[in-house]
Amino acid sequence: MRHSLAPLLRATVGTVALAVLWAPSAPAAAAPPAPEAPGITFGRRYHAVQHGGIVRAANVSITCRTTPGAPSCSAAQSGGRGKNGDFDMFYVDVDDDPNTYNSSQAEVRLPAGARVTYARLYWGGNLRVGEQKPPEDNNRVLIAEPGGKYKELLADTVVGHRVADGADAFQASADVTKLVRESGSGLYTVAQVNVAAGKSAAGAWGGWTLVVAYENPAEPLRDIAIWDGFAPLKSRGPQEMRLDNPRFPANAGGIAGFVAYNGDRGTTGDSFTLTVGQDRPVALSNSANPANDVLNSTIGDLPSAPSTRVPSYAHTLGYDSDVFDLTGRLPRTGDRMVLRLSSQQDTAWTGVFFAAVDTQR
Repeated sequence: MRHSLAPLLRATVGTVALAVLWAPSAPAAAAPPAPEAPGITFGRRYHAVQHGGIVRAANVSITCRTTPGAPSCSAAQSGGRGKNGDFDMFYVDVDDDPNTYNSSQAEVRLPAGARVTYARLYWGGNLRVGEQKPPEDNNRVLIAEPGGKYKELLADTVVGHRVADGADAFQASADVTKLVRESGSGLYTVAQVNVAAGKSAAGAWGGWTLVVAYENPAEPLRDIAIWDGFAPLKSRGPQEMRLDNPRFPANAGGIAGFVAYNGDRGTTGDSFTLTVGQDRPVALSNSANPANDVLNSTIGDLPSAPSTRVPSYAHTLGYDSDVFDLTGRLPRTGDRMVLRLSSQQDTAWTGVFFAAVDTQR
């Protein structure tokens, strides 16, 4: 895959619009970096009530490598125990472009008849490990659609960037609706995520997630929402997202998920819960995510909707992008649903929540 700046996707800071800039003969002038803030209050980025749902693609930008005296890297990648702080971490780079130092792929798998209504790419990592990466590059990545060439993508909103809990952490994002709507299903490649390599007590971590909302007349009517922000869970406290008045029926189906950074497998005390109306919270879990260790370095899909990743590590060593099935979790009708992610021991950061729940007008 060649690195090409034409066409160049540029996202205007403070908006959700993308413009295509053709520059076949010369690179475009550098744009100023997006503004940064040490914390971003979570808010609803997208909301719709429509027949359809949400799919997402995600992968890591960095993983372990084998060094003398360290635990087995391949065993960890295959699902074994271990933490990113145990390893010398280095970049994942699956493309054939010598100008990129990290790249990975993941599949957007849209159902037949779906039309994309919104798509957003989130990326982030730790800037301080064995090296210190320049924060000026936090707001840009390269993205290539299935079969396409790289395009530079700039963050179109405030970038979360804070030094805390032993890490220099950030998350950025940009609207990619036009690109995904026109390109459809397939493997998307994201490169040059600004993450530091090496070894430290805090560990290296980083990756990306593409969240895609779609409409499809063949599917149930659903209340669809994407929230984002930026906060360290241990020091800032739990984060809650609320769907008010979704009017979901008894035994409604749906999904919910989140994106988080630096969760360590085996460090228990973190949970992702669902509360319906006045009922008691229910801890969400699945085969990849124990109820008391959801921040366990996994990219988990629904069994009914698996997607391809390159590489496809069972243990991501510090990156979580997980989807949970809500079937059986909504036994009664209701008009309020609360999702809550908390961590008692993991020094994890969170940046994205999403949900698509059956509803009625």
